[in-house]
Amino acid sequence: MKSRKTFYFDIQLFSRILLIVLLDFVCVAASFFLSLWFRFELSFKSIPEEYLSGWQNTILIWCVISVVVFAAFRLYNSVWSFVSENELFRLIFAHLTLFILGFFFVYIFDIHMPRSYFFVGFLLSFLSTTALRFSYRFVRRVKALFDRESHTPDGKQSERIMIIGAGEAGRMLIREFAESKFLSGRVVCLIDDNPSKYRKMLGGVRIVGNRYAIPEMVKKYDVQKIIYAIPSGSAKLKKEILQICSTTRCEVQTIPGMYQLINEDVSVSKLKKVEIQDLLGREPIRINIDEVRGYISGKVVMVTGGGGSIGSELCRQIAMSNPKQLLIFDIYENNAYDIQMELQRKYPALDLVVLIGSVRNTARLDAVFNRYRPDIVFHAAAHKHVPLMEDSPNEAIKNNVLGTYKTAQAAVRYGVRKFVLISTDKAVNPTNIMGASKRLCEMVVQMMNRESDTEFVAVRFGNVLGSNGSVIPLFKKQIEQGGPVTVTHRDITRFFMTIPEAVSLVLQAGYYAKGGEIFVLDMGEPVKIDSMARDLIRLSGYEPDVDIPIIYTGLRPGEKLYEELLMEEEGLQNTANQLIHIGKPIEMDDEKFKQQLQRLETACKLEVDNIKDLVAEIVPTYRRRNA
Repeated sequence: MKSRKTFYFDIQLFSRILLIVLLDFVCVAASFFLSLWFRFELSFKSIPEEYLSGWQNTILIWCVISVVVFAAFRLYNSVWSFVSENELFRLIFAHLTLFILGFFFVYIFDIHMPRSYFFVGFLLSFLSTTALRFSYRFVRRVKALFDRESHTPDGKQSERIMIIGAGEAGRMLIREFAESKFLSGRVVCLIDDNPSKYRKMLGGVRIVGNRYAIPEMVKKYDVQKIIYAIPSGSAKLKKEILQICSTTRCEVQTIPGMYQLINEDVSVSKLKKVEIQDLLGREPIRINIDEVRGYISGKVVMVTGGGGSIGSELCRQIAMSNPKQLLIFDIYENNAYDIQMELQRKYPALDLVVLIGSVRNTARLDAVFNRYRPDIVFHAAAHKHVPLMEDSPNEAIKNNVLGTYKTAQAAVRYGVRKFVLISTDKAVNPTNIMGASKRLCEMVVQMMNRESDTEFVAVRFGNVLGSNGSVIPLFKKQIEQGGPVTVTHRDITRFFMTIPEAVSLVLQAGYYAKGGEIFVLDMGEPVKIDSMARDLIRLSGYEPDVDIPIIYTGLRPGEKLYEELLMEEEGLQNTANQLIHIGKPIEMDDEKFKQQLQRLETACKLEVDNIKDLVAEIVPTYRRRNA
């Protein structure tokens, strides 16, 4: 049985449609009557009796035919609040159909009327039924304009909005702000770099200048919010404009992307806050999805450290590529549980196995590899915090180096086809034990590649925005607490990429892997951490050093001013993806290296104090930096 609410809704819908049908009857009947009235000089008495009788005898049937045609063209399915060009075109085609049917109607009923009666009647019928449908939207828009002119319904001042981009996306947003009764904002001006649009109007809003006029127009129009609405703009353009916006202390939002404009899905609900990655100024990394799916689909894939920032994103993207089975291996149960719940919800058909264990435990690794026999292993398990590892260097070696070595050995023993190590730019000319340990990891996989049929590769990239322990979440937390924001050095720079980009690179590298390579991403220009902190403060609506102070704390032990992605002796080769390059493997004495690894393992078990000295003997490029 239908609920009372559903029944009431059905009655409301039926009543609304019936009202529109009756109004269409009136419009059609009145249109053809007025055409007679116009024909005979606006005098009712001058209309011959035979013409009045002809109108009376046929108009009811013609109204029924008109309504049937309107229904066939779905003109009673539209929501009047949102009628648009789509309904207008349907009205045009409906009246063209009626015009054709009219010839048969006149012939069948042998109607003798003035020719102007038919042509003027059709024209008035089209205009009146069209005006009927657009009248509600017009009245609502005028009412909303007056309602928002000064204040919102709750008495607060209406938010004044600037939109950057006088294109289709901007037009859609203007229309929604103008018509929605749930939105209190009012678009007061538009910005566009096209000089031919200057001083013109879009949706009733004036285009007041280009990007360089933003600060001036924010003050002139008392703008509180800025919306960046150029979905087709390049990353460089977006960065330049958003940096100008960040000086205004306005709230800044953007539309997500071009695909939403194509799908006509641009709306206020889809707007997002500007994130620091919007200011990187480079295009997102593109990979060949078909290639990635081709080598993952139908395979058993294992991700160590699968609950971490990089590991969990790896699991998400692998899950989309239809693996035979996805195996998540992590020592931290909370992280593993979170990604397990997420993947089970999003991919109920996925064969997902989540196991707790350490890469430092050979017996546990053997048990897991023996039972599940993975085809591909993505090794993301690692300690990565530079200052913490400086204070606990033995743990960096145990987990990063020996953990990688043990996992790699298990991969060889149980026939893994591909082994992909997640490395870091800190492995290049390292000045800290964490970076040196990751360089040792790279040496491990290159050695293992030479000694087995498994394809071992490493993927090296810079800092990942938003990852656990990265600088951006720290800055955001400090800003939320009112400051100060702490930066180690005024001139320190880093390479940055987003987590999805980093994972895309890892997956693409797995496809390119032939064995022994170190894959490196072209990450564009390095970013000054100080500039990033200031941009983030401004994007939060504050002024650096005024509202939120910035304090320089000095470089931490093992930290350097800039990071490098490629050592000089490695050389550089291109891949099919122009943003992914290959570092040539470095020659080394594998037998000597194994002995050195054994010595490191013994030293770690004894918890020696000189582990950094031992690492420096193995990694010639390791240059320890004291506090």
